[in-house]
Amino acid sequence: MKKDFSCPSLIPSRETARFYLLFVLIALYMLAGAAIFSSLERPAELQAHKLWERRLKVFSQDHNISCEDLKSLLRHYEEARTSGIRTERGRALWDIPGAFYFVGTVVSTIGFGTTAPSTVTGKILLVSYGLLGCSAAILFFNLFLERVITLLSFLIFWSQRRRKGHEELEGRASESISSEEWKPSVYHVTLILFVAVLLVACGAASLYSAMEGWTYLESLYFCFVAFSTVGFGDFVSGQREHHKDSRVYQVANCLLMLLGVCCTYSLFNTISVIIKQGLNWMLRILAWVYSVIRHYRLQLNVCFDSEAPVCYFENDTEHRQQITTVSSSGHSMLWRSCVPSSIGKCLCDVAQDETVCNRNRERRASVEQEQDKSSYGKNHTCAMPLPSGSN
Repeated sequence: MKKDFSCPSLIPSRETARFYLLFVLIALYMLAGAAIFSSLERPAELQAHKLWERRLKVFSQDHNISCEDLKSLLRHYEEARTSGIRTERGRALWDIPGAFYFVGTVVSTIGFGTTAPSTVTGKILLVSYGLLGCSAAILFFNLFLERVITLLSFLIFWSQRRRKGHEELEGRASESISSEEWKPSVYHVTLILFVAVLLVACGAASLYSAMEGWTYLESLYFCFVAFSTVGFGDFVSGQREHHKDSRVYQVANCLLMLLGVCCTYSLFNTISVIIKQGLNWMLRILAWVYSVIRHYRLQLNVCFDSEAPVCYFENDTEHRQQITTVSSSGHSMLWRSCVPSSIGKCLCDVAQDETVCNRNRERRASVEQEQDKSSYGKNHTCAMPLPSGSN
């Protein structure tokens, strides 16, 4: 007696399908971004290289210095930049305020790159220090988002209580019912966090524009790069020499960084929830399209099964050709009886068991063979089903 073994489904689960879909969308998003930024920034890069080569050649000719000696000096300068050496004298990098600014960029995962440990001991210590500090900072950001949601829930609850009155909110049943109503949606939280990030960025840009000498647009750009923890390092706040004595600006800079990173990280979390909902919607649309296509293919298959005639050739008894439409799991295929029948196998460990589709085909072939024996000897070109009714 044969045992029925079922093949494992090759259709991925909903979570796996969402993961694959998100991976494809991110890859396409990155390719589109690479094409756009390359078209925008590549001409400026080529122009900057040409300008630098021309300036280097003119300087070497004017001062009677070889280009190799000048490039050697510039390489030494690039090495000195890691220790805070600049053409314009800046503030100390490794005093207590400077070191505190450095660990703040490490823990918040900003990492501007202007300050980095140069000793071997400092580099080894940074690995363990950053591992613990970054984990604690991410936990703090998540708790900050929870506090924001709790505050919004309390404000919505308070406004509904003030509107409806104290009598409608008495009793456990009414409280449990109303608790579902005053929970904020992800769209409300996203909108409020977006407004908060916008206000913090605009206020911080005004401060940086006045203290750093940047334009307002450059200050807004720095705020996004810093608050999103991207940290390119092309603009860094609080690095000028006169900032060393302005303690108020240093404190305000740290507080703005902390508030901006918390709000932006929370905004990214809520946007990721909306993206997840969008992926679920896309999966439902794809499933609906697949079901519609499968439904119409099944209907087309039924039409062919009910209307297609079975044709036999008169003098061909050994290798009769018949064309039928066989339905198997919603897919129609054309089979010819003159071709040796192939047995479908499951891609499983038990490869000896035949599928249900092949057993149905064998039954149908045996029935058709009996019909051939009964109709053998008759000289007719095509056996068509008789029309019902009398003329």
